[in-house]
Amino acid sequence: MASNFETFLTLLTTQMKNQDPLSPLDSNQFTAQLTQMAGVEQQLLTNDLLTSLLKAQSAGGLDNASNYIGKQVTAAWTATEFNDGEATWAYELGKDADKATLQVVDSKGAVVWEGAAPDRSSGLHTFTWDGKMKDGSTAEDGGVYTLKVAATDGAGAKIDSQALIQGRVTGVEMYNGAPYLVIGKSILPLSTVISLNEIAAQANNDDTENPNVPTEEAAA
Repeated sequence: MASNFETFLTLLTTQMKNQDPLSPLDSNQFTAQLTQMAGVEQQLLTNDLLTSLLKAQSAGGLDNASNYIGKQVTAAWTATEFNDGEATWAYELGKDADKATLQVVDSKGAVVWEGAAPDRSSGLHTFTWDGKMKDGSTAEDGGVYTLKVAATDGAGAKIDSQALIQGRVTGVEMYNGAPYLVIGKSILPLSTVISLNEIAAQANNDDTENPNVPTEEAAA
């Protein structure tokens, strides 16, 4: 739990530090998350944690969030850890782009990698960074990074674009009474989820799940 707590704080502060100034977090959400960050350590270290978890569970907060486990989620969140030699994000373009650039930004706000987006067509795409930085070094495991995307059309006009986190929910954790989802190497607020997909099971006797096949989409 202590390790997840430290990861949560790093992800949250990095997300806030590297948010797009042209599209910042909602002020109410921003303030709420700062308040959560300030109070979460004390709760995790006292019996109040157990009390808050039990209250949240009895009220349906934890139970409702647990319904996300095993589902494929897309969230308006960009902070993730670099581990096992990679960090992965999704990015979305509003229409086909003539030029699309991706930037990987560290927890201090410095751009450590920049390059052309692998796919400039309209829609949702995946980008995996191998940790190779501009100075020739390789990122160390455990570092937190965010992704930024910018795109223009043939006339040089800006195209709507955004970086996202996408993946299968593997767990739910409560911080200051609010549910957070564990998705790959990210811990993110439930409130940032913008789409939810059910993962289809293979039609055979072993009922093995294929996490790459979304079937039914519902508005989050």
